[in-house]
Amino acid sequence: MSATIRLTAAQALVRYLAALSADTAAGVRPLFGGVFAIFGHGNVAGIGEALYRYRDQLPTYRAHNEQAMAHAAIAYAKASMRRRMMACTTSIGPGATNMVTAAALAHVNRLPVLLLPGDVFASRVPDPVLQQIEDFHDGGVSANDCFKPVSRYFDRIMHPAQLLTALPRAIHVLTDAALCGPVTLALPQDVQTMACDYPEEFFAPTTIVFPAQPPSEAELARAAALLRNARRPLLVAGGGVLYGLAGGALAAFAEKHGVPVAETQGGKGALAWNHPLQLGAIGVTGSPAANDLARDADLVLAVGTRLTDFTTGSHSMFGGAKLLNLNVNGFDAVKWRAVEVVGDAGLGLDALSRALALWQSEPAWQARARAAASAWRNEVERITGRRVAALPYEGEVIGAVQRSASDSAAEDIVVCAAGTLPAELHKLWRTSAPGGYHVEYGYSCMGYEIAGGLGVKMARPEREVIVIVGDGSYLMLNSEIATSVMLGKKLVIVVLDNRGYGCINRLQQACGGAAFNNLFDDCTQGTDGAPRIDFAAHAASLGALAENVKTIPELEAALERARAAARSYVICIETDPDRTTEAGGWWWDVAVPEVSDRESVRRAREAYEKAKKQQRP
Repeated sequence: MSATIRLTAAQALVRYLAALSADTAAGVRPLFGGVFAIFGHGNVAGIGEALYRYRDQLPTYRAHNEQAMAHAAIAYAKASMRRRMMACTTSIGPGATNMVTAAALAHVNRLPVLLLPGDVFASRVPDPVLQQIEDFHDGGVSANDCFKPVSRYFDRIMHPAQLLTALPRAIHVLTDAALCGPVTLALPQDVQTMACDYPEEFFAPTTIVFPAQPPSEAELARAAALLRNARRPLLVAGGGVLYGLAGGALAAFAEKHGVPVAETQGGKGALAWNHPLQLGAIGVTGSPAANDLARDADLVLAVGTRLTDFTTGSHSMFGGAKLLNLNVNGFDAVKWRAVEVVGDAGLGLDALSRALALWQSEPAWQARARAAASAWRNEVERITGRRVAALPYEGEVIGAVQRSASDSAAEDIVVCAAGTLPAELHKLWRTSAPGGYHVEYGYSCMGYEIAGGLGVKMARPEREVIVIVGDGSYLMLNSEIATSVMLGKKLVIVVLDNRGYGCINRLQQACGGAAFNNLFDDCTQGTDGAPRIDFAAHAASLGALAENVKTIPELEAALERARAAARSYVICIETDPDRTTEAGGWWWDVAVPEVSDRESVRRAREAYEKAKKQQRP
């Protein structure tokens, strides 16, 4: 009979997590970098005691907001290329539901995070307890059922012995390339404290190896035949290229076969910005180089991308091109009726290259791609090089940040999420290293930026992490500035203050609407009017160093001080809410009212119906 050890459910869970390691590019490391915890009556006595007991093996970090700490954990996993991750524990009620938005973000972006919300008593003896959601039709429902549609795996642990099956399943989902996403284990507070005799072997040190799935020979043969008949192919690189560590395979494929490359938000950085076949961003936020070639391509090889509407121009982008989709996830591989190749990005590209032998795209297509890529690089230099403007805009701020890095630009990691900035960064940010571009745009979640920056810094402490954030996102979620100071994880945060939600204000007017409820000046106001917010003073109150600047030269000087500083540094600059980069871009399907008493809306509807005709069903 095997030896056993008596532990509470919470102690067993924490001990199990602490025993796991991962085989990473940097060697064997703990799979879990730690646990973010905000304690309350649903987890302080159970999970809290267990985390204290094993604090030397599995560090615990205190945060200030549950959604933010989950964002930080997700960013940690993304910055670790999904080879390492974190867990988050909360109390029941608002602590738990605060994490639901972050769970959705992780689900959309295929990123691993282990969520451990407390739950109501399994015994139901003291029902209803403080913060309990009571369902009038289902006695088994709690607030944690909100996690079910936004979790890749969900389990409610009703007895300590259930961990013996639940934990291996959870780790499998968290570390599987195709299944990867958030896992929620709801933990009733009485079950957390119950003891059970667990097999000692359950806690044996284990190293997770991340296997790469090769594509099938049949799918490879079909894909190779399709490519050989193409004269003007375009490769669209998605996040799966990065997570598959396939940057080298991508470059080798492009160079050997003369296939130009465009990049999604998730795939940016998979190929160096100055590679001769790098066309830059594609889609709604794309460069003219990538989008012009996408219009004329006869085949699109999509690698590791979910093919969202921003990539496909709401299915209006690729004209009559055939679509070949290489993806480790079969759900993604069959999108848009593509010819699918299910497998790892690196193995798939290497195998395709072997099958193609000496095949190349037509020389004129390669020449056109190289010329377009070169012209776009020159245009980016011009746009970001402007230093004098009455009121700067995002592109000029991005240029200042890039210049401040000098020769170490490849070592910077830029972090952003929502608003206009992801569009401008997608076009204009230059990175030579995978992971240097960290923009959450699958869920486009306002408030991710600063918390995400913290998670990135925890994963990559040797790199300079630059968070670029709009005033709207800053006001939504900024409390992890204090956490970054407390943990000694320095961030450089550049706040662009355009006095409101400038991105949606422009979209509102592009759809024929009046400027309304987005910029402060267009909002309902009391007698004191809109607030004048001093972001530097606010950040300083959270423990950061901070200053306000007016011009691009002032910003450049402030960035020098920020890079030399020992702790988080916040710089705020006022920006133009109306100006954007004119080059590039594509139509995006945003429905316009069919009937309106405004002439501008009627004109926008007419343009909308005309554009809809370009969509592929």
